[in-house]
Amino acid sequence: MSSPDPLRTTRIPLSHGTGSLPALGFGTLIPDPLATTEAVRAALRAGFRHVDCAERYRNEQSVGEALQEALDVGVLQRERLFVTTKLWNNNHRPDRVRPAFEASRKRLRLEYVDCYMMHTPFAFRPGDEQDPRDARGQVAYDPGVTLAQTWQAMEDLIEEGRCKSLGLSNVTLEQVQEVIAFARIKPALVQVESHPYLPQWDLLDYCRSQGIVLVAFAALGHGMTPRVLDDPVIVAVSRRVGKTPAQVLLAWAVQRGTAPLTTSTQPRRIEENVDIATLPEDAMQQIREQVTSRVRFNAVVRSGVPGFIPRGS
Repeated sequence: MSSPDPLRTTRIPLSHGTGSLPALGFGTLIPDPLATTEAVRAALRAGFRHVDCAERYRNEQSVGEALQEALDVGVLQRERLFVTTKLWNNNHRPDRVRPAFEASRKRLRLEYVDCYMMHTPFAFRPGDEQDPRDARGQVAYDPGVTLAQTWQAMEDLIEEGRCKSLGLSNVTLEQVQEVIAFARIKPALVQVESHPYLPQWDLLDYCRSQGIVLVAFAALGHGMTPRVLDDPVIVAVSRRVGKTPAQVLLAWAVQRGTAPLTTSTQPRRIEENVDIATLPEDAMQQIREQVTSRVRFNAVVRSGVPGFIPRGS
């Protein structure tokens, strides 16, 4: 029996934090709490060691249950696991950052979090509402806090030891450059939507120059139309190499140096998403040159308002 392709266990070195990031990541944007726990259990069994979470997903406690089970029985070593969670928009005020982080960490039942991300660079009105609205029904933003103030409060978490690295999510190249200009501690990760329809080459090149890992969410297109999985170029490569279109997309993402996230509640599909194999260089080039569609599926980068309707598929 041939051994698994080493691409599936790729780890990417980090500029700071806990050493390296497992390239294949399991996203936890799953609306049902019980389904979340079962899906994370299946992901850990399949071999995922990078788990992406968020306060905004409202299911950190369910993720934490599955993580703690695996750690308690010795199936999983904490140092091989990389867990990310995120600060939501209504907690950007400096005095709210640490309580928000500690609440997430405790829900996840972890002594420390490997990376704490700013979920978006948009500050919403502080309070208990995740999606506050004004009298006209419009998003209630918070003009009383700057990006620099929020980032500096996040930097303080590193010194307290419960947080090993920091990251940005749903940002543009210009916003990453803005943070780099004032940061005392640079982001270790930048998480954005990325797939062949939105390759983000300029951002990826900049992140490489700064020693930042680009984490690609919606790596399979999030099941939205037009479907990246049905693209003729992807399908042709899939048939040629004997892998599914999903496996081709994930292999492409890892081989170009990013860390793709994928989500499913189906154990068979979760196992399939781990079983990737190295693509021939000419296939990599074919995807880069011949996939010409350009589509952004999630508009959160423009407003801070979540752009996906959570799906449990």
